[in-house]
Amino acid sequence: MRINRRIRVSPVRLIGPDGDQLGIVPTDQALQRAEEYGLDLVEVAPTSRPPVCRILDYGKFKYELSKKDRLAKKKQHSFHLKEMRYRPKIDEHDFNFKTRHVREFLESGSKVKVFVMFRGREMAHTEYGRKILDRVAEELKDISLIENEPKLEGRTMAMILGPKPEVIKKMKDARAARLAEEQKARQQQTEAKAPHSEPTESEG
Repeated sequence: MRINRRIRVSPVRLIGPDGDQLGIVPTDQALQRAEEYGLDLVEVAPTSRPPVCRILDYGKFKYELSKKDRLAKKKQHSFHLKEMRYRPKIDEHDFNFKTRHVREFLESGSKVKVFVMFRGREMAHTEYGRKILDRVAEELKDISLIENEPKLEGRTMAMILGPKPEVIKKMKDARAARLAEEQKARQQQTEAKAPHSEPTESEG
């Protein structure tokens, strides 16, 4: 991102510090305007014709961009992708055990990659894997949505399940309630530790 004297192209479309459109002006004139405000001239859309420049506080602008980037990354990582592997000839006990874990992952707000791995001759009957994935999706349809349909890649057939919006809301509400309880408990501890003033005996 170019700023001030590093902006070589002229003219530019200028935006004022308050977001006002100041029209297309020579770059020297735009720089002069920025200096009058005691701010920087920043090229915010270099690929536009002419390029768009804005008068602003570059330090503050960089901080805001960094803040937005951090929030985007935080949102991106708010869903953790868990994995659960099934076998094509899985027995009932194992199926139920693994599916319970998938449910727990979904209830905690995580997405889950559910997959079946085929070995040797099992590749001739991939429909068994599809039946297992379909059954997992059916048993968890009360709390999940299929985000990626079952797909065979190499020796693995996989799908991705994500928690339903109401599950995420319930999880967030529970977390907020827990935080409120913890804060209340800390406050009570602080009040309990605070020294109490002893009543003074009245003279007489």
